[in-house]
Amino acid sequence: MRIVVLAGGIGGARFLLGVRAYAREVGAEVTAVVNVGDDLYLHGLKVCPDLDSVMYTLGGGADPERGWGRAGETWTVKSELAAYGAEPSWFGLGDRDLATHLVRTTMLSGGYPLSAVTEALATRWQPGVRLLPATDDRLETHVVVSDPGGGDQRAIHFQEWWVRHRAEIPTHRFVFVGAESAKPAPGVLDAVGAADVVLLAPSNPVVSIAPILAVPGLREAVADGSARVVGISPIIGGAAVRGMADRCLAVLGVECSAAGVGGLYGGRAAGGLLDGWLVAPEDEETVVPDVTVRAVPLRMTDEAATAAMVRAALELT
Repeated sequence: MRIVVLAGGIGGARFLLGVRAYAREVGAEVTAVVNVGDDLYLHGLKVCPDLDSVMYTLGGGADPERGWGRAGETWTVKSELAAYGAEPSWFGLGDRDLATHLVRTTMLSGGYPLSAVTEALATRWQPGVRLLPATDDRLETHVVVSDPGGGDQRAIHFQEWWVRHRAEIPTHRFVFVGAESAKPAPGVLDAVGAADVVLLAPSNPVVSIAPILAVPGLREAVADGSARVVGISPIIGGAAVRGMADRCLAVLGVECSAAGVGGLYGGRAAGGLLDGWLVAPEDEETVVPDVTVRAVPLRMTDEAATAAMVRAALELT
């Protein structure tokens, strides 16, 4: 069996722990296609938050409390940058994490594409699944906001909206800069085309999954392929499990509910993506037109619980 997972963020990384555990039980192959919309350059270094979260989590090096960054992290360089007044000061890079960004930036500067760099970095962490960026090309999620000072609209990087402003400024829309000219990274379309099932991780549907699907040809490959497509709701009982998916959905005018997100993805018969949709027991009355909905526990309390979610998703196929 071949499984492809579209994933981003901490939720996607933790979900992949369960996918890997399930795959080991049944002998399946797993490819994770990971969001790059959060990527940015900081202090001259290429930072890929979602790829790193997945890599560190699957490799056993993620900070279990924060859910992102390295375990046992120190912040000497951050303190020194602050002493110089270097900006941006609202986004901190840990000392251990810096090593990853230094190696990545050096390889990118040497002409290697992001997919090859990711493969090289993964040789250290041995994630147990194949990690692919959605694209090797520039694709950044920007957010159109109202300037608090004058009220005029301007675009800022998603990380500034998310980390600096905590999504608490007037927000109008999300823009995936570069998406229209981006191409799927090598191996992505082949993996989707050969998959038996495609899983949409319980990641933020607006800023983790949507940027992946914005890469030309990728949404079509998922929607029109032979693989069954099952999504897992990131919303339980009308609330986001973590993060700020509720605020992102509000910008789109989508209800923060399992039904709202399921409808955002849509059923295949209506031109959407989903064949199946997993929701929590709290949301067992959820209906998504033309989609098989099943209620199962969705709290990723540990690897076994997450693997059970994956097993339930595969049963829908």
